Amino acid sequence: RVQLEESGGGSVQAGGSLRLSCAASGDTYSTNSMGWFRQTLGKAREGVASIWTGSGDTVYADSVKGRFTISQDNNKNTVYLQMNSLKPEDTAMYYCAATRLATYAGVRSLDDFRYNYWGQGTQVTVSS
Repeated sequence: RVQLEESGGGSVQAGGSLRLSCAASGDTYSTNSMGWFRQTLGKAREGVASIWTGSGDTVYADSVKGRFTISQDNNKNTVYLQMNSLKPEDTAMYYCAATRLATYAGVRSLDDFRYNYWGQGTQVTVSS
């Protein structure tokens, strides 16, 4: 089993930056893909970014390309989401997730149904 704990959320003005962290513990060797997802009330959960932990390959949703960066520190079993040029529409609860995929999935790694381990979430609020 894998446990995930997010941190780093908060409130920021539009144009500002935040860095989210996701610390993984437990059977982390059993996973090979980690992702960040976000959700607001009444909307479906959206895949934001993912990283193939073996190669470091990354995938981004079009809405965040060029603004968000996902990275990992394997020594710390931690995945980060650096969010720059934040917009009010980025306001959401952000979740970290992990899974083991049979093969590198590219953009399909942003599908939330492929993930079976989830953190509790951290709130990000961007004001205009």
